[in-house]
Amino acid sequence: MGNCLGAHSRVENDHISHKPSAPSKFTAKTDTTSVSSTSTGCSTLSTQCSATERWDRISTQKTEGEVLSSSNLKAFTFNELKNATRNFRPESLLGEGGFGPVFKGWIDEQTLAPSKPGYGLAVAVKRLKPEGYQGHREWLTEVHYLGQLRHPNLVKLIGYCSEGDNRLLVYEFMPKGSLDNHLFRSAQPLSWAIRIKVAIGAARGLSFLHGTEPQVIYRDVKSSNILLDSEFNSKLADFGLAKAGPTGDKTHVSTRVLGTEGYAAPEYVISGRLSAKADVYSFGVVLLELLSGRTAVDHSKLQVEQNLVDWSRPYSCDRRKLFRIMDTKLEGQYPKKSAFAVAKLAFHCVRREAKLRPPMSEVLSTLEQLEDPKDAAKLQMQATRNAVKVNHGKQMRALSPVMKPSLRRQPSPLHSIPAVSSLPHRNLSHPH
Repeated sequence: MGNCLGAHSRVENDHISHKPSAPSKFTAKTDTTSVSSTSTGCSTLSTQCSATERWDRISTQKTEGEVLSSSNLKAFTFNELKNATRNFRPESLLGEGGFGPVFKGWIDEQTLAPSKPGYGLAVAVKRLKPEGYQGHREWLTEVHYLGQLRHPNLVKLIGYCSEGDNRLLVYEFMPKGSLDNHLFRSAQPLSWAIRIKVAIGAARGLSFLHGTEPQVIYRDVKSSNILLDSEFNSKLADFGLAKAGPTGDKTHVSTRVLGTEGYAAPEYVISGRLSAKADVYSFGVVLLELLSGRTAVDHSKLQVEQNLVDWSRPYSCDRRKLFRIMDTKLEGQYPKKSAFAVAKLAFHCVRREAKLRPPMSEVLSTLEQLEDPKDAAKLQMQATRNAVKVNHGKQMRALSPVMKPSLRRQPSPLHSIPAVSSLPHRNLSHPH
């Protein structure tokens, strides 16, 4: 039987508990894409917003002009995005959440001008609902962070639109959608190799954020915010709740409680004290989801099984009992030693006391050691073959205007409009 508890575990504070039977009001969320919320006011998990906190938010917030001028992003006109999405037609709709609808569009790869469907670069265009100051703040927060930060495991923000009352964001299109769709709604289960690959990618993104100066706390780690490209490379999306971390000798920043039920760290929920270790806790929940195929919170189950963290604790560090939490859709096709190592890592990530959790750099290192080189090689070969197919398709589309006169009676399937991706809706998030 494995043992997850180190010598320092005796000092862990066990009085903090989850209450799965009483869902938090701050997470009335239904996932379909990475869309932010338009919620306003103080979090319902906080007793109140202090005058000092309100003043701190106002005094440190950059103006919209300052944020936009300092970003390395394309400033789109509203008409350009109307043309890119075919006037925001329903057929282009990818999903909708509290922030607003998200549409699929097409732009030229070089000029970023609107292009015909199927030509150029596919993008996801998120359109802010006109009402709600909080939605605008989250829009500006995304521009601020994603306009400055670049990393292979962060979704790329290409540009924005700030014309009149219109506020839109233009992202790279992620054809495989979100992790939660694959784990909880897809008929085709993810293999163990892909699950490890996804976990490593997300961990790299978080480790990068925590290592920046100043540090960035993502604050919204969850499976619906982990998007996947055509090769299942994972990227963190939706930075509407991101916040600068503590500086100097400070261990945390005090802020209102925001996030999603089941993912938020207990010390953050109770006190509003936010640190990078809150992201580590949330990432541990995602690891448990990858292992079990269960959602962070499921109110349809018996009370003892509703909260994934609480339900999995007795099994995560026992080799003989680990099978009880493993996803049955894997049908036993996973290396038992690696699965147990991931379970132990998840256990340490979701420790109740923040200081006992490992930093993301350590989490990443552990996961990278678990990746099977043979599996990684197979996935890379598949990615190479797919890339060749994509490049061939682009070449054929580039030649299609020349070939068009001889194909008038037999339209090429290359000209057909691509099927709408299953990019998921964003959960309804909450104010900073």
